[in-house]
Amino acid sequence: MIVGAIVGPVSYIQPPPSEPKTLSLDTDDLEGFISKMRRIREVSEVAPGGKYRHWDTLRHLTPPEGLSPEEWWVGVKLARSVILRELPLRDAEGHPFFYAAPDEAQSLLHYIDQRTSGEIAVSEVIEDEAARRHYLMNSVMEEAIRSSQLEGARTSHVAAKAMIRSGREPTDKSERMILNNFRAMRFIREDRSSRLTPRLICELQRIVTEGTLENPDAAGRIQSPDEDRIGVWEGDVLVHQPPPAEQLPERMERMCRFANKELDVEGFLHPVVRAVLLHFWLAYDHPFEDGNGRTARALFYWYMRKENYWLTEFLSISKIFRDAPSQYGDSFLYTETDERDTTYFILYHLEVIRRAVEELHKYLTRKMQEVREFEDSIGRSNDLNYRQLEILRDAVRRSAGRYTFKSHSRSHSVSFGTARADLLDLQNRGLLFRRRSGREYVFSPAPDLAQRLRGDMPGAKPASD
Repeated sequence: MIVGAIVGPVSYIQPPPSEPKTLSLDTDDLEGFISKMRRIREVSEVAPGGKYRHWDTLRHLTPPEGLSPEEWWVGVKLARSVILRELPLRDAEGHPFFYAAPDEAQSLLHYIDQRTSGEIAVSEVIEDEAARRHYLMNSVMEEAIRSSQLEGARTSHVAAKAMIRSGREPTDKSERMILNNFRAMRFIREDRSSRLTPRLICELQRIVTEGTLENPDAAGRIQSPDEDRIGVWEGDVLVHQPPPAEQLPERMERMCRFANKELDVEGFLHPVVRAVLLHFWLAYDHPFEDGNGRTARALFYWYMRKENYWLTEFLSISKIFRDAPSQYGDSFLYTETDERDTTYFILYHLEVIRRAVEELHKYLTRKMQEVREFEDSIGRSNDLNYRQLEILRDAVRRSAGRYTFKSHSRSHSVSFGTARADLLDLQNRGLLFRRRSGREYVFSPAPDLAQRLRGDMPGAKPASD
């Protein structure tokens, strides 16, 4: 069996108990049984203390007076049974999965609706549209790096970003994974498909795994029945056995119909919840030999983009997954161990989105503060655009910095002509030194850059070859 990964290190999850013996009907104490059930119903809550807790957590809390932890759990399950709704997703034996939208989920969805779609308040942080585009592109690079690291890639942020900006070819598997993820994010932005299809899902997997597989033939296709089926292991313990390969074509077709709203779902299903469930569905089915986690996250981004939650593509959800991999894994296992209740995964994922939005705003605020402070320090910012200020600020920190028309164009999402004009202007001001390297020009900081910035910039002599 092939080892796969949809989760990080997982802790032992205590499965919920079956109905406690104290609740079995005793004809000799019918009054006691009725009294106990009445008490259970009195304290029944979907989310005790405002949290949709799994038994593994609830069992450590103090239950309401007169009840054991197991009896309290019965009350919780009774309350949830009223609001749980069935999903088209089935396990290998055909049993349905469920979801609920408790108050905790409603609050998070309202926050996400406000912050990631429509006219977003990012402009409150950065007024310049071009500057927003640059800093948001840095966030796309961040997600590409973090998503790969979550799956085992090992390389530094500095080296990874330099590779993407320069356009050079990866030197090892880790860099290839990162570049593949970056290309997948670009594919998501550029793809205008209105419908999800198995072919599109396979294309996403092909992009994120190209050049990284021991079996290159496994890129862009689901597993077949004649292959060893992938499994998810934690050490010697099988923590998830995906459905058999014979079921995969039909399951993927069904998942696409769910994404395209061609399958009936009871009541209104919020589009963000549908996106999260697509992430869960593909990770649960684990249809590919490798790249399932990266493909599942890319699918989530694709659907959010399709539903006009445009800011989502600039969020790094993988960074938060990577910072607490056990919580990511537990959210899957909570679902599997509690009668296929996906609410646990949904709530975790919604909280991750909320945290990612907050971190993005903090990042944008910090970057703009750094630019303002740099402008103040050099005393001359009225005729430099933000892209040039960014280069100079980086060049002061890194005397060995290297900049090309291509890297500048990629870093700031501008045309080659705009990038060329920016760098040549800084050269003419005597702030960058230009030399030829092969078929391209490479710009580096002038040896006395800090002194020149503090002095009379217009009077400085050009630094070139």
